[in-house]
Amino acid sequence: MRGTRHCLPLRIIPLLALLGTLLLPVGTALAPRAAAAPQAAPVRIMPLGDSITGSPGCWRALLWNRLQATGYTDIDFVGTLPPQGCGQAHDGDNEGHGGELVTNVADQNLLPGRLAATLPDIVVMHFGTNDVWSSIAPDRILAAYSKLVQQMRASNPDMRILVAQLIPMNPSSCPGCAQRVVDFNARIPDWARATGTSRSPVTVVDQWTGFDTATDTYDGVHPSASGDEKIAARWYPALTALLDADPADPGDPTDPGDPAGCIASFRAVSVWQGGYQGEVTVTNGSSAAVSAWTATVTPADGARIGQLWNGTLTTGADGTATVTNASWNGTLAPGASATFGFIASTPAAAGAPSADVSCTTRAA
Repeated sequence: MRGTRHCLPLRIIPLLALLGTLLLPVGTALAPRAAAAPQAAPVRIMPLGDSITGSPGCWRALLWNRLQATGYTDIDFVGTLPPQGCGQAHDGDNEGHGGELVTNVADQNLLPGRLAATLPDIVVMHFGTNDVWSSIAPDRILAAYSKLVQQMRASNPDMRILVAQLIPMNPSSCPGCAQRVVDFNARIPDWARATGTSRSPVTVVDQWTGFDTATDTYDGVHPSASGDEKIAARWYPALTALLDADPADPGDPTDPGDPAGCIASFRAVSVWQGGYQGEVTVTNGSSAAVSAWTATVTPADGARIGQLWNGTLTTGADGTATVTNASWNGTLAPGASATFGFIASTPAAAGAPSADVSCTTRAA
């Protein structure tokens, strides 16, 4: 008996081919797709302190906009407090609570919740003015600093911390405050050296030198517009050194070739027809003390440096100035700064004052 052969009608075969063609893209679409490369999260920076930081703390606006203008756009200022004005657009989130004492924040464990809500990578801290005003002993304030650092590292073991030597304070109601700030600031570098680690460095930023309560505050305590400019200018090189550094490779902080080893910044203090007063700040951006520094200043538009103070000047034939430290300002703790000033003469057609500046240091 011959086996039976089952055949599909001819008209069904084209229909199945059509269905296969239609279903093929569906199967292709369901195939796994290569994942897109994740974008790096912005660096989260917490401005931490009291009213000098937050009420309204307009140095934050100046710092933010300078960072943006110089290419540091992948950042996020964070804090549980919102912006408080300042008349210019900026990322105003902050942790500057007016009237707070750093000792109270430590004693009451207020920081961990704020850290958990914001998850910073870097903390920029100017904190302790109210404690100094209240005659709290430096040892107790520094103990509070240490507790806050421990809490920061519990939040983020790789936390990088900038700590200010406080701006001067000289209110009429507190005749002893000026000296108490000096005494407290003198203790901060040693504390920072003992507290910083290679994984979580603590860098001191000198906000005291060159700050004048008569002109840079409106009440002997809180910064005026010129004070805000000075504070932002001091934070900028120390903060950009952290942003430029590879956290996984801290390098040799005493090597002058390390971009974070020595940081120089220029600003014009005042300008007149035919000249200007300039200022250069040299900052030790490393985690080790240095015993000497040398800065190179190349003024733009044919300007020539004449008179100079707080350093020793040598001028090249092309107008490039080499400035070495004075006998009393060469030693810089980690994060500390020295500032020298100068008078420059300019041609009649010169533009706004500017200069290329760089510096090197010698290890202590």
